[in-house]
Amino acid sequence: MTPPNVALARSPKQKKKFSVFLVDNEVSKRACLKLRYDIFADELGANLLSEQDGVDKDKFDDHSQHLAVYDNSSNEIVATTRLLNNSGSMKTNGFYSETEFDISNIVNQPYQFTEVGRTCIHPDYRCSSALPMLWQGIARYIVENKIDYLFGCASIPFSNGDKYLRSVMHHLRDKHFSQPELRVFPRIPVRIEDAEPYADDAILPTLLKAYLRQGAVICGEPYWDAAFGVADVFVLLNCKQITDKYSNHFINRI
Repeated sequence: MTPPNVALARSPKQKKKFSVFLVDNEVSKRACLKLRYDIFADELGANLLSEQDGVDKDKFDDHSQHLAVYDNSSNEIVATTRLLNNSGSMKTNGFYSETEFDISNIVNQPYQFTEVGRTCIHPDYRCSSALPMLWQGIARYIVENKIDYLFGCASIPFSNGDKYLRSVMHHLRDKHFSQPELRVFPRIPVRIEDAEPYADDAILPTLLKAYLRQGAVICGEPYWDAAFGVADVFVLLNCKQITDKYSNHFINRI
């Protein structure tokens, strides 16, 4: 597979070098959708309502941009995420997040939004720099498109038990919830008994932790995602409040 000529970012010299691109052809786009299917359906057992066999495709994909991390040694896509902006959401009658949450407190404001979703990484690359490369590509996208806010849904698995979910949500409520005027409301709430005390030692899911490290906030209680068997929380990131460490590491290199 041949990546586009112009990369949003490239990793420094190392054993496995990566480039990150916005895909610009149907072959690369289908590879992104197939990687999503392989991970979400085959690996995680999600019940996907896909428009096509063997790929994870819904009504949002044709109106989104798809960010892909390439392994330069094999020219294979090893990580991807979907970016849906204001103009794309007008063609799909809203953002994907609106199928899970009432987010009118967010999107009714006059800002440039981009929804980040369907993020996944090939299992062989989860201990590599593939996720930081995705974030570097997102940072470049923020700058070039003058995005005000990023948002999306981050999943908390039930596989570790109800106690784990309660512990994570206690941590999020205590340290990372938004102010009340930015709250969203799940269409299918997850009922959680928030009984004290909790040890504040919850190991957060990787993607959720990555959001929070950049200064994101959680905008309310979780949604029960039956298709994936997870609890989703709505994550909002003010692009002006990205941490200095993130800015210095990524944006100032652009």
